[in-house]
Amino acid sequence: MNEYEGRVAFVTGASRGIGKACAIHLAHAGFDVACSARTQHEGEEREHSSTIRKSDLRPLPGSLATTGIAIEAAGRKALLLPADLLDRPQLERVVGTVLETWGAIDMLLNNGRYIGPGHMDFLVDTPLDLLEKHLAANVLAPLLLTKLVLPKMIERGRGLVLNMTSDVAWTDPPDAAGRGGWGMGYAISKGALHRVAGVLAHELAGTGVSVVNVSPGFVATERMAADMAEFGFDATNGVAPEVIGRVVAWLATSGDAARWSGRTLEAQPMARELGFM
Repeated sequence: MNEYEGRVAFVTGASRGIGKACAIHLAHAGFDVACSARTQHEGEEREHSSTIRKSDLRPLPGSLATTGIAIEAAGRKALLLPADLLDRPQLERVVGTVLETWGAIDMLLNNGRYIGPGHMDFLVDTPLDLLEKHLAANVLAPLLLTKLVLPKMIERGRGLVLNMTSDVAWTDPPDAAGRGGWGMGYAISKGALHRVAGVLAHELAGTGVSVVNVSPGFVATERMAADMAEFGFDATNGVAPEVIGRVVAWLATSGDAARWSGRTLEAQPMARELGFM
Protein backbone atom coordinates (compact mmCIF):
# COMPACT_ATOMS: atom_id res chain seq x y z
CA MET A 1 0.00 0.00 0.00
CA ASN A 2 1.46 3.39 -0.99
CA GLU A 3 1.13 6.34 1.35
CA TYR A 4 -1.42 8.04 -0.92
CA GLU A 5 -3.78 5.09 -1.16
CA GLY A 6 -7.16 6.05 0.22
CA ARG A 7 -6.49 9.77 0.26
CA VAL A 8 -9.19 11.96 -1.29
CA ALA A 9 -8.93 14.20 -4.34
CA PHE A 10 -11.71 16.56 -5.41
CA VAL A 11 -11.62 17.50 -9.11
CA THR A 12 -13.88 20.06 -10.77
CA GLY A 13 -14.71 19.89 -14.46
CA ALA A 14 -14.15 16.13 -14.34
CA SER A 15 -16.63 15.01 -17.00
CA ARG A 16 -14.18 15.28 -19.90
CA GLY A 17 -10.87 16.68 -21.06
CA ILE A 18 -8.12 17.56 -18.61
CA GLY A 19 -10.32 17.11 -15.54
CA LYS A 20 -11.35 13.61 -16.53
CA ALA A 21 -7.76 12.61 -17.30
CA CYS A 22 -6.54 14.00 -13.97
CA ALA A 23 -9.28 12.23 -12.03
CA ILE A 24 -8.42 8.88 -13.63
CA HIS A 25 -4.67 9.23 -13.14
CA LEU A 26 -5.17 10.28 -9.52
CA ALA A 27 -7.20 7.10 -9.04
CA HIS A 28 -4.37 5.04 -10.51
CA ALA A 29 -2.07 6.80 -8.03
CA GLY A 30 -4.23 5.63 -5.12
CA PHE A 31 -6.67 8.47 -4.53
CA ASP A 32 -10.39 8.09 -4.10
CA VAL A 33 -11.83 10.83 -6.30
CA ALA A 34 -14.80 13.13 -5.86
CA CYS A 35 -15.78 14.57 -9.25
CA SER A 36 -17.94 17.55 -10.10
CA ALA A 37 -19.19 18.84 -13.44
CA ARG A 38 -22.48 19.80 -15.09
CA THR A 39 -22.79 16.76 -17.38
CA GLN A 40 -23.99 13.70 -15.50
CA HIS A 41 -24.60 11.23 -18.34
CA GLU A 42 -23.44 10.80 -21.93
CA GLY A 43 -25.58 12.55 -24.51
CA GLU A 44 -26.82 15.41 -22.36
CA GLU A 45 -27.32 18.76 -24.05
CA ARG A 46 -25.35 21.60 -22.47
CA GLU A 47 -24.61 25.02 -23.92
CA HIS A 48 -21.00 25.10 -25.08
CA SER A 49 -20.92 27.77 -27.76
CA SER A 50 -18.05 30.23 -27.26
CA THR A 51 -19.83 33.15 -28.90
CA ILE A 52 -22.99 35.17 -28.41
CA ARG A 53 -23.63 34.84 -32.15
CA LYS A 54 -25.08 31.34 -31.86
CA SER A 55 -26.11 28.56 -29.50
CA ASP A 56 -24.57 25.07 -29.54
CA LEU A 57 -26.28 22.31 -27.55
CA ARG A 58 -24.76 19.33 -29.35
CA PRO A 59 -23.77 16.67 -26.83
CA LEU A 60 -20.03 16.44 -26.26
CA PRO A 61 -18.33 13.15 -25.37
CA GLY A 62 -17.82 12.67 -21.63
CA SER A 63 -19.81 12.65 -18.41
CA LEU A 64 -19.43 12.18 -14.68
CA ALA A 65 -20.80 8.67 -15.06
CA THR A 66 -18.11 7.71 -17.57
CA THR A 67 -15.35 9.20 -15.43
CA GLY A 68 -16.69 7.36 -12.40
CA ILE A 69 -16.56 4.03 -14.23
CA ALA A 70 -12.90 4.64 -15.12
CA ILE A 71 -12.02 5.57 -11.53
CA GLU A 72 -13.61 2.39 -10.21
CA ALA A 73 -11.86 0.36 -12.92
CA ALA A 74 -8.61 1.68 -11.43
CA GLY A 75 -9.62 0.14 -8.11
CA ARG A 76 -10.63 3.32 -6.30
CA LYS A 77 -13.91 4.85 -5.12
CA ALA A 78 -15.67 7.57 -7.07
CA LEU A 79 -18.10 10.15 -5.69
CA LEU A 80 -20.03 11.87 -8.49
CA LEU A 81 -21.39 15.30 -7.65
CA PRO A 82 -23.21 17.31 -10.32
CA ALA A 83 -22.44 20.99 -9.80
CA ASP A 84 -22.36 24.30 -11.63
CA LEU A 85 -19.50 26.65 -10.78
CA LEU A 86 -21.94 29.56 -10.96
CA ASP A 87 -24.05 28.12 -8.13
CA ARG A 88 -22.24 28.90 -4.85
CA PRO A 89 -24.74 27.22 -2.48
CA GLN A 90 -24.46 24.09 -4.63
CA LEU A 91 -20.67 24.17 -4.35
CA GLU A 92 -20.93 24.47 -0.57
CA ARG A 93 -23.22 21.44 -0.47
CA VAL A 94 -20.88 19.44 -2.70
CA VAL A 95 -17.88 20.02 -0.44
CA GLY A 96 -20.04 19.18 2.57
CA THR A 97 -21.06 15.91 0.91
CA VAL A 98 -17.45 14.91 0.28
CA LEU A 99 -16.46 15.67 3.87
CA GLU A 100 -19.48 13.87 5.29
CA THR A 101 -18.89 10.84 3.06
CA TRP A 102 -15.11 10.47 3.23
CA GLY A 103 -14.10 12.72 6.13
CA ALA A 104 -11.38 14.64 4.32
CA ILE A 105 -10.25 16.30 1.12
CA ASP A 106 -6.50 15.91 0.75
CA MET A 107 -6.24 17.52 -2.65
CA LEU A 108 -8.37 20.05 -4.53
CA LEU A 109 -7.92 20.47 -8.28
CA ASN A 110 -9.64 23.64 -9.50
CA ASN A 111 -9.86 22.60 -13.14
CA GLY A 112 -13.43 23.46 -14.18
CA ARG A 113 -14.20 26.80 -15.81
CA TYR A 114 -17.00 28.76 -17.41
CA ILE A 115 -18.13 27.24 -20.71
CA GLY A 116 -20.38 29.42 -22.81
CA PRO A 117 -20.75 32.61 -24.84
CA GLY A 118 -18.34 35.48 -24.35
CA HIS A 119 -15.22 33.36 -24.68
CA MET A 120 -14.62 34.27 -28.34
CA ASP A 121 -16.37 37.62 -28.65
CA PHE A 122 -15.02 41.17 -28.91
CA LEU A 123 -15.36 43.30 -25.78
CA VAL A 124 -17.76 45.75 -27.47
CA ASP A 125 -20.08 42.83 -28.27
CA THR A 126 -19.87 41.08 -24.88
CA PRO A 127 -22.60 41.80 -22.32
CA LEU A 128 -21.12 42.65 -18.94
CA ASP A 129 -23.01 39.82 -17.29
CA LEU A 130 -21.03 37.31 -19.36
CA LEU A 131 -17.77 38.80 -18.10
CA GLU A 132 -19.19 38.44 -14.59
CA LYS A 133 -19.89 34.76 -15.28
CA HIS A 134 -16.29 34.22 -16.37
CA LEU A 135 -15.06 35.81 -13.15
CA ALA A 136 -17.60 33.99 -10.99
CA ALA A 137 -16.81 30.55 -12.40
CA ASN A 138 -13.09 30.89 -13.07
CA VAL A 139 -12.03 32.92 -10.03
CA LEU A 140 -14.61 33.17 -7.28
CA ALA A 141 -15.73 29.53 -7.45
CA PRO A 142 -12.16 28.21 -7.04
CA LEU A 143 -11.62 30.67 -4.20
CA LEU A 144 -14.81 29.49 -2.50
CA LEU A 145 -13.82 25.83 -2.84
CA THR A 146 -10.35 26.62 -1.55
CA LYS A 147 -11.77 28.44 1.47
CA LEU A 148 -14.00 25.45 2.20
CA VAL A 149 -11.24 22.84 2.09
CA LEU A 150 -8.36 24.74 3.70
CA PRO A 151 -9.39 24.62 7.38
CA LYS A 152 -9.30 20.82 7.61
CA MET A 153 -6.13 20.65 5.51
CA ILE A 154 -4.43 23.06 7.90
CA GLU A 155 -5.78 21.11 10.88
CA ARG A 156 -4.26 17.87 9.53
CA GLY A 157 -1.02 19.58 8.59
CA ARG A 158 -1.08 18.52 4.96
CA GLY A 159 -2.92 19.23 1.72
CA LEU A 160 -2.58 20.36 -1.87
CA VAL A 161 -4.55 22.88 -3.90
CA LEU A 162 -3.89 22.90 -7.64
CA ASN A 163 -5.24 25.66 -9.87
CA MET A 164 -5.38 24.94 -13.58
CA THR A 165 -4.02 28.14 -15.03
CA SER A 166 -3.42 29.07 -18.68
CA ASP A 167 -0.77 30.83 -20.73
CA VAL A 168 -3.40 33.48 -21.48
CA ALA A 169 -2.85 34.68 -17.89
CA TRP A 170 0.52 36.20 -18.85
CA THR A 171 0.73 36.29 -22.65
CA ASP A 172 -1.07 38.42 -25.22
CA PRO A 173 -3.09 36.70 -27.95
CA PRO A 174 -1.59 36.41 -31.44
CA ASP A 175 -4.71 37.98 -32.94
CA ALA A 176 -8.24 39.01 -32.02
CA ALA A 177 -10.86 36.63 -30.64
CA GLY A 178 -12.13 34.36 -33.39
CA ARG A 179 -8.95 34.75 -35.44
CA GLY A 180 -6.64 32.62 -33.35
CA GLY A 181 -6.89 34.77 -30.22
CA TRP A 182 -9.26 34.77 -27.27
CA GLY A 183 -11.81 37.03 -25.64
CA MET A 184 -11.53 39.33 -22.65
CA GLY A 185 -13.50 37.17 -20.21
CA TYR A 186 -11.19 34.18 -20.53
CA ALA A 187 -8.03 36.29 -20.30
CA ILE A 188 -8.94 38.41 -17.29
CA SER A 189 -10.43 35.52 -15.33
CA LYS A 190 -7.46 33.22 -15.91
CA GLY A 191 -5.16 36.13 -15.07
CA ALA A 192 -6.93 36.63 -11.75
CA LEU A 193 -6.87 32.92 -10.89
CA HIS A 194 -3.17 32.79 -11.74
CA ARG A 195 -2.37 35.29 -8.98
CA VAL A 196 -3.95 33.17 -6.24
CA ALA A 197 -1.11 30.69 -5.71
CA GLY A 198 1.60 33.29 -5.17
CA VAL A 199 -0.41 35.12 -2.53
CA LEU A 200 -1.85 32.07 -0.82
CA ALA A 201 1.49 30.27 -0.56
CA HIS A 202 2.68 32.93 1.87
CA GLU A 203 -0.48 32.61 3.95
CA LEU A 204 -0.01 28.84 4.13
CA ALA A 205 3.72 28.85 4.90
CA GLY A 206 4.48 26.38 7.66
CA THR A 207 1.07 24.68 7.57
CA GLY A 208 2.03 21.71 5.39
CA VAL A 209 -0.44 22.84 2.72
CA SER A 210 0.81 23.70 -0.77
CA VAL A 211 -0.89 25.65 -3.55
CA VAL A 212 0.42 25.32 -7.10
CA ASN A 213 -0.52 26.61 -10.54
CA VAL A 214 -0.49 24.00 -13.31
CA SER A 215 -0.26 25.33 -16.86
CA PRO A 216 -1.39 22.62 -19.28
CA GLY A 217 -0.43 24.29 -22.56
CA PHE A 218 -2.42 23.47 -25.69
CA VAL A 219 -4.40 20.26 -25.12
CA ALA A 220 -6.54 18.29 -27.57
CA THR A 221 -9.70 18.01 -25.51
CA GLU A 222 -13.05 16.82 -26.81
CA ARG A 223 -14.42 20.36 -26.81
CA MET A 224 -11.34 21.70 -28.55
CA ALA A 225 -11.88 19.18 -31.34
CA ALA A 226 -15.62 19.86 -31.61
CA ASP A 227 -15.77 23.63 -31.26
CA MET A 228 -12.57 25.54 -31.78
CA ALA A 229 -11.54 25.03 -35.41
CA GLU A 230 -13.81 27.86 -36.52
CA PHE A 231 -11.92 30.18 -34.17
CA GLY A 232 -8.48 29.32 -35.55
CA PHE A 233 -7.43 26.49 -33.24
CA ASP A 234 -6.34 23.10 -34.61
CA ALA A 235 -6.88 20.42 -31.97
CA THR A 236 -4.48 18.07 -33.73
CA ASN A 237 -1.64 20.34 -32.59
CA GLY A 238 -2.41 19.68 -28.92
CA VAL A 239 -1.21 16.96 -26.58
CA ALA A 240 -3.59 14.35 -25.19
CA PRO A 241 -5.29 15.22 -21.88
CA GLU A 242 -3.71 12.08 -20.40
CA VAL A 243 -0.31 13.81 -20.49
CA ILE A 244 -1.59 16.49 -18.11
CA GLY A 245 -3.27 13.84 -15.97
CA ARG A 246 0.01 12.00 -15.51
CA VAL A 247 1.82 15.20 -14.50
CA VAL A 248 -0.87 16.13 -11.98
CA ALA A 249 -0.77 12.64 -10.45
CA TRP A 250 3.02 12.85 -10.30
CA LEU A 251 2.89 16.22 -8.53
CA ALA A 252 0.31 14.92 -6.05
CA THR A 253 2.44 11.92 -5.08
CA SER A 254 6.09 12.82 -5.70
CA GLY A 255 6.68 14.82 -2.55
CA ASP A 256 7.65 17.82 -4.70
CA ALA A 257 4.47 19.85 -4.18
CA ALA A 258 5.97 21.95 -1.39
CA ARG A 259 8.85 22.94 -3.68
CA TRP A 260 6.34 24.19 -6.24
CA SER A 261 4.08 26.02 -3.79
CA GLY A 262 3.33 29.53 -5.02
CA ARG A 263 4.81 28.75 -8.43
CA THR A 264 3.62 27.63 -11.86
CA LEU A 265 4.37 24.14 -13.10
CA GLU A 266 4.31 24.01 -16.90
CA ALA A 267 2.92 20.55 -17.51
CA GLN A 268 4.22 19.77 -21.00
CA PRO A 269 7.91 20.56 -20.34
CA MET A 270 7.64 18.58 -17.08
CA ALA A 271 6.02 15.69 -18.94
CA ARG A 272 8.95 15.60 -21.35
CA GLU A 273 11.41 15.71 -18.46
CA LEU A 274 9.63 12.81 -16.76
CA GLY A 275 9.36 10.79 -19.97
CA PHE A 276 5.56 11.02 -20.18
CA MET A 277 5.63 12.22 -23.81
